[in-house]
Amino acid sequence: MRMRSAKALLQGYLEEENWRDHLQAIAQGGMTSVGPLFSFLLKEPTLMHRSAVALGATCAQLATHTMERARNVVRRYMWHLSEESGNIGWGIPEAFAETLAASELLSAEFGRILVTYIIDLGREDNYCDNALLRRSCYWACGRFAAASPLQTRMWDKWLALGLRDTDVICRGMAAWALSFYPFNPAWRQDLEPLCTRTEECLLFDGDHVYTRSVGELAADLLAS
Repeated sequence: MRMRSAKALLQGYLEEENWRDHLQAIAQGGMTSVGPLFSFLLKEPTLMHRSAVALGATCAQLATHTMERARNVVRRYMWHLSEESGNIGWGIPEAFAETLAASELLSAEFGRILVTYIIDLGREDNYCDNALLRRSCYWACGRFAAASPLQTRMWDKWLALGLRDTDVICRGMAAWALSFYPFNPAWRQDLEPLCTRTEECLLFDGDHVYTRSVGELAADLLAS
């Protein structure tokens, strides 16, 4: 009963227009908030993204008081994204990125891991071979790059390889993530063929979910 009550309360908070006003209260709930927020990662895109932000705020709060509990939440992200878990980690890359963006303590320990989900070394590695989930991994890399440009300054070479991803929407998400870096003329040869693609990428502006076509994102990057 307590779990159902907590879920209903937190979902109500996150569905309000002024949902960010409740983030401090959610974060102060600590581990009590973590379980319901994880369950919301399987919800529709706007609630999923807002839940990811709330998880980030909650982990940042935990890290200042009980660092090991915060580490365990991040390790839970990593477990969900591993093949051994048997799960498809919907919403997990978003939560991982928001957590790193919210906490310098956690990003110092785990920041380097996030990019490994888009790096295919052709051997045993963290590469996410599920194209639908990999789209979220590119978004997550862009989100963290926007929040921490110094820590992610070398990621553009890996994101640029995403412009050749087998999944077209992944290519668009890679183009969006690269918009947080100085433009490299070497990207042009991969971007120009994308400018006519109409497939839609799902993005989050910090409040609501919106869509842009792959072609629009490629053109925006070229125009930069």
